[in-house]
Amino acid sequence: MERNQLRRPVRLMRQSLFDQGFLDEQFVQLEELQDDANPNFVEEVATLYYRDSSRSLQTLEQALQKDPRDFNKLDNYMQQFKGSSSSIGAKKVKVECQQFREFCNAGNAEGCMRTFQRLKQEHATLKKKLEAYFQMARQAGPIETASRPK
Repeated sequence: MERNQLRRPVRLMRQSLFDQGFLDEQFVQLEELQDDANPNFVEEVATLYYRDSSRSLQTLEQALQKDPRDFNKLDNYMQQFKGSSSSIGAKKVKVECQQFREFCNAGNAEGCMRTFQRLKQEHATLKKKLEAYFQMARQAGPIETASRPK
């Protein structure tokens, strides 16, 4: 199969991640840092993010279970999580982080719990989608250059 035919499904999958709101412009900026010397840069960054963010989610979950809840501590944990999620362009995850922080500022434990569950779901969904995308991209071979989503 011609290389262009292999690349087309990768481009379509990538575009769908933007169209569905999973990724934002930061992901493109990461792609722009990828070159021949480091052809798997974006995948490596995403892998590190998921390794570290899994630990952060555990820390958040433990803090949420404490009674009474320390909303300042929860907010600080979530601010860090939001920053790392922003660095890979995890748009939906970032939105849930912001919602969680608003509930922390309002002292709304129930809102924090509900938002945290959505956050974990968005985090897991993006992980599956990125794993599928990176696998398809590896099979298709190196990409020429990063391009802005439409």
